[in-house]
Formats: sequence, structure tokens, C-alpha cells
Amino acid sequence: MSQRSQWGTRAGFILAAVGSAIGLGNIWRFPYVAYDNGGGAFFLPYLIALFTAGIPILIMEFIMGHKYGGSSPLTFSRLNKKSEYVGWLQVFISFGISTYYAVIIAWALAYSVYSFNLSWGENTGEFLMGSYLQAGEVGSVGGIVPSVFIPLVIVWAVVLAVLFKGVKKGIEAANKIFIPALVVLFLIIVLRAVTLEGAAQGLNAFFAPDWSQLGDPSVWTAAYTQIFFSLSICFAIMITYSSYLPKKSDLTNNAFITGLSNSGFELLAGIGVFSAIGFVAASTGNGIDDFAADGVGLAFAIFPQIINQMPFLNGLFGFMFFASLVLAGLSSLISISETYIAAFQEKFSISRTKAVAFGGGLSALISILYATKGGVHILTAVDRYVLTVGVGLSGLIEVILLAWVIRKVKDLQDHANGLSQIRLGSWWTICLTVITPILLGYMMIASLYSEFTAPYVDGYPLSLVGPWGMGALGLVIVAAAIFTKLKWKEGANHSANSNKGVSS
Repeated sequence: MSQRSQWGTRAGFILAAVGSAIGLGNIWRFPYVAYDNGGGAFFLPYLIALFTAGIPILIMEFIMGHKYGGSSPLTFSRLNKKSEYVGWLQVFISFGISTYYAVIIAWALAYSVYSFNLSWGENTGEFLMGSYLQAGEVGSVGGIVPSVFIPLVIVWAVVLAVLFKGVKKGIEAANKIFIPALVVLFLIIVLRAVTLEGAAQGLNAFFAPDWSQLGDPSVWTAAYTQIFFSLSICFAIMITYSSYLPKKSDLTNNAFITGLSNSGFELLAGIGVFSAIGFVAASTGNGIDDFAADGVGLAFAIFPQIINQMPFLNGLFGFMFFASLVLAGLSSLISISETYIAAFQEKFSISRTKAVAFGGGLSALISILYATKGGVHILTAVDRYVLTVGVGLSGLIEVILLAWVIRKVKDLQDHANGLSQIRLGSWWTICLTVITPILLGYMMIASLYSEFTAPYVDGYPLSLVGPWGMGALGLVIVAAAIFTKLKWKEGANHSANSNKGVSS
């Protein structure tokens, strides 16, 4: 195989890693999770989760990718040949996520255009599910919806064009545009939002601490869940990205910068979202609870209502909000897709062009399923099981494997300490060997019990959406097993000492 690609600059890597971490969930999930779990009091378990699970795992994955110099399957194979399956499990989780994540970005792209003349009208919820998504019966597929399909084609055209260009000229160059543009756009949105009448009411609801909630275990679970999913850890991304780092790289410092930047953006998103919610609550005479929501409902139903109420330049504000969703989504989708492109390229010893055409092209084709009349319902089910259950399961397996089965924590620590300004000590090893496995284990047991026994999934009957979600998760698990059994093609050197990153 040709020499492995590398980032052009340290800043390029950090921007790409931050771009991966900052996704749609930062904007539409974190604000509501904080509000619903104690407001200002939630920041205590959030910060504890960040420094006992989020950053320790992020550091671990940065070291793994750098030390073993490969995609997730190649890295795990070099760690221990019997652990390659974990890498493929992460890769196919990312593949599954990429198929529907692109569709949500397509919605945001369409809404950025609709913003200029407020095409969604007064009943924004009805417009979303009716006129725009043309949602059919739960469990059915139906025909393709042009208003979703056309922007979906544009999204994949941009993503595949970036990926074809490679790591330095494609991913790094794109993130040097996307991330600064995202930060500037969102800062403008926040500055406008905090000056709206009623913003103080929203910010008070967001920051007012309810310390009594800290005694509720579900609040701590929510904090760890938020950190875990918002940092892009345990689904092959950070291992893949760090494998493109040069031999001399400050791994620990890079991880702290990435983790803290992600959390800083989440806080900024919370300020912007709840300032806007306070404004619309004051404008309509309703309470904060009437508008506090997360996910698709917040972005595509509540925010259009907020935009409708704005006194001037509301179309421009709407465009900037949905454009920021597009930018955050694109940087994340590129990173998600890179995981399986790198894995296919290495496993089968093929060119990057072929890997992008096969992996990215296949994901793009499958994503058309979510551009149908039944697509929004299928998307909800697949997201719930592939992301929530799949990534949590992958993370638990990864940490237990590294810490207790093949016992590589000390080796990884030595590798990082030989390169980094911030040395890893007992804090890091205790987190990875004790705190994180226990907490992830608890999270997974609670999550699995909920997902497979609750009568409803995000408001849908389990009997209708469960088969789609469980089926998708099953396909991920089976595909990982099949690809693990396939032999590495000649030229795909996966021996433990064949890469630039292994310490002497």
C-alpha cells in the first residue's frame, strides 16, 4: 500500500476532530438535556462525566490510532488479532449512522432555503410532518419525497467530493472552512438571541439550578450519556482521525482541546437556544415548558415558530440557524464516513477512490430509504437502536477489552507520556479501569432494558418501529462478523509492528 495519509498541520487535525465532535446533537440535544435534568445543577455531573469518561476515552482513542496507525479494524487487529471484530462493529455502526444522518442534514439544507420566505407557515409542526416530509403510516415505506431527495443528493455530492480529495486536501481543507464559519454563524445567532425580549426568562430556566435533582441516578446517567455521544468516541472516528497524525504529536493536549471545545460549543448552543425559547414564550404568553424540546422537534418545529415571531430580519436569522445545522452536520458526516472508507481501503488493499465510491456510494444509496414517506419513522427507529444501543455497547466492549482483557492501558499511557506535555497518571488509569467500565455497564443495562421493554420508542409503538431498529442493529452485528472473517488482502499489512506510530 502507498504511504499513509497525514494531516497537514496540527490545527487541521484539531479542527477536524472538533468538527466531528460538534454535530447536530450539540445544538438540539444538549440544551434540553441540561434543562430537563436540573438546569445549572446539571453542569456538575456533566463536568464530572467529561473528566472521568469523556476525555479519558478520547485520550485512549487518540493514542490507539496514533500508536497502531490504522483504521479501527486495523488498530484493533494490531492490538490483538482476536479483537478485530470490535473495530468492524464500530465501523458498521458508523456506516448505519451515516445513512440517515445525511437525511437530517438535507432537511436543514431545505429549511435554510425555506427560511427566506418562511415557507413553513404558522403551523410549523404540521408543515414538517405533512407538506415537507409527507409522512405516511408508521412501518410503511411509500414513495420518494422530492423535497427531501433533492437536498439529500446535494449533501452527498459535497461529502463525497471532500472524501475523494483525501485527508489533507479534502477533510482538513473542508474543516478549515466549515468550523470557523460555524462558530461565526452561531455566535451571531447567540448575540441576536440574547438581545431578544424574554431572553432572560429563557436563560434563567436554563441556568437556574435544581440541586435536588442531583440525587436522581437518571440525571447522572443523562450526563454520562450526553458526554459519551457528543464526543464522537467509540464509533471508530477518533481512532481513524488520530491514525493520520505525524509521529511526533501531543496526543493528550489535543484530546483536552477537542473535548473542551466541544463542551464550550454545547454551552454556547444552550445559551442561544434558551434565549430564543424565552423570546417565543414571552411573545406568545406561554411557558418555557411549552417550547422546551429536543431533537427534530426543536430544530424543525419549535425554531421555525421562534423565527416567525422575530421582529425583523427573521428570514436571515432562520437561514443562519439552519446553515449552522448544515455545517455542523457536514463536518460530522465526513468524519463518520471516513471510518469505513479507511477500513475498506486497508482491509482490501484498494485505492481511496474505490473505497469512497464503494463505501460512500453504498451509504448514499441506502439513505434514499429515509427520503421516502415512511423515512422519518424508520429514521427514528434506526437512530434509537444503532446509535443509542450500538455505540453504548461498542464503548463498553472497547473499554473492558483494553483495560481488563488484553490489558493495554499501561502501554498506551507510556506511548502518550513519551510525546505529550500533559502526562497521564493515576487519574487516567483509574478512570479507564474502574470508573468508566462501571458507569458504561450501568448505562448499557438501563438502556437495553428500556429499549427492548418499553411499549413506545420516541412516541412510536415498539411493535411498529422496533423491527426496523432491531433489524438495523442486527445487520450491523452480522456485517461486523462477516468482515472480521474475511482475510486481509495482500498488501494490507496488519502486523503489530508495521506502522509509523509504534514506540520503539
